[in-house]
Amino acid sequence: MSEPGGTAASRTRSFISGVVEGFYGRPWTMEQRRQLFKREQKWGLNTYLYAPKDDYKHRMYWRDLYSVEEAEQLKALISAAKEHDVEFIYAISPGLDITFSNPKEVSALKMKLDQVREFGCRSFSLLFDDIDLEMCPADKQAFSSFAHAQVAITNQVYQHLGEPQTFLFCPTDYCAAMCTPSVSRSAYLHTVGDTLHPSIDVLWTGPKVVSHVISVESIDEVSSVLKRAPVIWDNIHANDYDPQRLFLGPFKDRPSELIPKLKGVLTNPNCEFYPNFVAIHTLATWCKSTADPGQRDVEMSDEDQDHSYSPQKALSLALTDWLQEFLNTDQPGGPRSSPTRPTKGSLDEEPMQTDVGVSPYVPGPGDNALYTAEPLTLEDLNLLSELFYLPYEYGPTAKTMLQELHWLKTNSRAASASAETDQTAEWHSRAQRFDKMCEAVVQMFNRLSNAPNRRILYDLYDYICDIKSGVGLARAHIKALGKREKPTNGIRWGRGGPPSAQVMNGDPEPWGFRGGLSGEFQRMLPCHGNRDLFRNPPMTAVYTVRPYCPGDEMEVQSIFKEMQREAAGKVATTVQPLISDGFFHLEFQRHRSDINVRTTSTSLSAGELLPSSQCAFVLEDEMGVCGYALGLTNVGQAAAKIQRALWESILGVYPSLITMQVLPRVTDPAPAKRMIGCLLSSIKSSGSRGVFCELRPTDRRMLEFYTKLSSFHPIPLAGAPQDVIAMGTSIHEFILLGAKHAPVQCEGHDVGGDGPRVLLRLQRHYHLVVRVRHKLEGGEAPRGVERPHVSDGEVAEVGGAGEQQVGGTPLVCRLLIALVAGAPRQEEPALETLAPRRRLVDQVTWEEEEEESGCQQA
Repeated sequence: MSEPGGTAASRTRSFISGVVEGFYGRPWTMEQRRQLFKREQKWGLNTYLYAPKDDYKHRMYWRDLYSVEEAEQLKALISAAKEHDVEFIYAISPGLDITFSNPKEVSALKMKLDQVREFGCRSFSLLFDDIDLEMCPADKQAFSSFAHAQVAITNQVYQHLGEPQTFLFCPTDYCAAMCTPSVSRSAYLHTVGDTLHPSIDVLWTGPKVVSHVISVESIDEVSSVLKRAPVIWDNIHANDYDPQRLFLGPFKDRPSELIPKLKGVLTNPNCEFYPNFVAIHTLATWCKSTADPGQRDVEMSDEDQDHSYSPQKALSLALTDWLQEFLNTDQPGGPRSSPTRPTKGSLDEEPMQTDVGVSPYVPGPGDNALYTAEPLTLEDLNLLSELFYLPYEYGPTAKTMLQELHWLKTNSRAASASAETDQTAEWHSRAQRFDKMCEAVVQMFNRLSNAPNRRILYDLYDYICDIKSGVGLARAHIKALGKREKPTNGIRWGRGGPPSAQVMNGDPEPWGFRGGLSGEFQRMLPCHGNRDLFRNPPMTAVYTVRPYCPGDEMEVQSIFKEMQREAAGKVATTVQPLISDGFFHLEFQRHRSDINVRTTSTSLSAGELLPSSQCAFVLEDEMGVCGYALGLTNVGQAAAKIQRALWESILGVYPSLITMQVLPRVTDPAPAKRMIGCLLSSIKSSGSRGVFCELRPTDRRMLEFYTKLSSFHPIPLAGAPQDVIAMGTSIHEFILLGAKHAPVQCEGHDVGGDGPRVLLRLQRHYHLVVRVRHKLEGGEAPRGVERPHVSDGEVAEVGGAGEQQVGGTPLVCRLLIALVAGAPRQEEPALETLAPRRRLVDQVTWEEEEEESGCQQA
């Protein structure tokens, strides 16, 4: 089995390489640190920087000397590091409250470091990271800047300790993102570079606190300012900022060309000790690599003669070695089955009786077979690493699973199509593939849970249990979309994998709500999730949606005429004119001598009808008006005015009419969605329950647009002409399910614009749909939902939601749950009442559009 390096003595000590224990959280134990030293020696690393943020005598109470017991522990730790040829660097962080100009403070700092030097430590570090940038009045009088104060005390301490060979300084601006205005123009860094003792090394995290890529150019820039090569404090595997994440991917995106340009690299890894095997192992492999074989400091074996660094090869080596650790029962502290020493109290108790000589149980022919644990495999560890990869990227398998889930949700209509089509076959094939990937995660979890080395398992367990639960929810959702899941009474489901029937019922289990309160806050923010996976194509133009004004009349008519000319050759001579045509002047009708039947649409076009108040919007680009959306809140009155007969079946459900046109030069559908969302919001405020539109079969662009909105569906019209197609939608349904950017009035906020929506979601891939209905006397509830009987001023419980007051008008919230891309539009979605009282919606949020799936997330 290959190891990433020889002994630390075999390499040049000028390059610092190793581990910094510098995270926020529970510090590692002394036993774990001794195990770390053994690994560092084995893999060719040479340094350990002691800087645990939550060791209170390292940071918060830095003035306090160590007690006798603490001193003995530190002495033993420093001695253990020396035994394994690892340089122990003691770091102290006095920046929270030190007064730089006070001699007593400086003396206290020196006294503390003198005590540690007596323990045998010969290398030190002063850290001024993550502190307030404001100096106290006394320091402002003594020093011209914060940087001058820090450098002055650092130089004093360095000289007091006899100018040790290794002394590290961590600046307050320790990454490029913190430098004002830039690295090259940072007064703080220039002061450090000019005045800090040249033998003191400077710690640097790269472009950011957690740097995605550290380039040679960025290191050249900071080195020129600091007048020395930095030591990288690398947070690529740090997870103290997010307790739900763990990083098991390789050391990556740091080219080996950096090695001759750096003084060293220290990784600040995961808070959990045992999962850091991969992070430290791959760092050691990276430290051996160099672009020029002649620069190599490490004596290599024949099998390690490949000088280039490959993250995937390094990861494969690390996981191969880690697998042996999982299978090792000789754990620190004794084997898994080692007996416990009886306590004094237990000696007085009667011993438990045992059946000596009883043979082990053997199941009979009709009994269940005994459970046999399957051994952990290298494929399991590869999958584990890809699920918990790196801060800025998921592993290949994780990406594939997310992309498949996204595709299956977006194309879910194909799953329930009555006829078998190529798309239906593809959907079921990809659903089966996704199910197999989910099953692999479950099996990995099972085999990890039975691994002999329990210490590694206990550090991993919360993470693998969480990912198993999330995958189980997604798996159940896809099965439900495919109409394949049929829950059976008597089947027990584990905590991690409830079926979608349990997720969608009226009183779901708590595992359906991921992340607790923190998860709720995150889901209400606009950029929840990794958008790089499903990035929308960038807009190539800037569009404005604004209310229609009289000066737009000619341009709107021009768009109408242009779109009519485009379809003129396709229209029969006996066509039924549309109501929406009446929005425009009769002048165009005179050019259409072949059309002599007038409709409400015609009259709207002719100018005989005017759009309802605040129900007209235009879309503009840099060339001018390029689209319009017009509406009538009461189309029945308008039809009577122009003596146009309407189908009574429409008016009862869809009392309002809309029309929209967009020029072909607008290729992005998002601006049109925003415009129609604004129009529907205005119509909704008038009290209308639903809208419809009339279209020609030849107007394929608008037919496709309304169809993709999903909430618009064809309205069957008995006796209607074949050249007229009607499509309608419930306004509330459209705003919350169809128009991602539509305004909504909710919870006492009368919000306009293009984006606020009610948001309530189960987890990243599961969404709750919330319908908000104004209680109007005689108003209709959604189909399949019992209409609540609430009088004005009365408080009621409706589906777990109480009445809300908006301007004195009762607003009854009916909370209905439906998985986002589930129900086909030709039938009513299967909706169930949401019961938990604690999850009522009381916020509105902004969220950008992520996808153009059927039922959009609300």
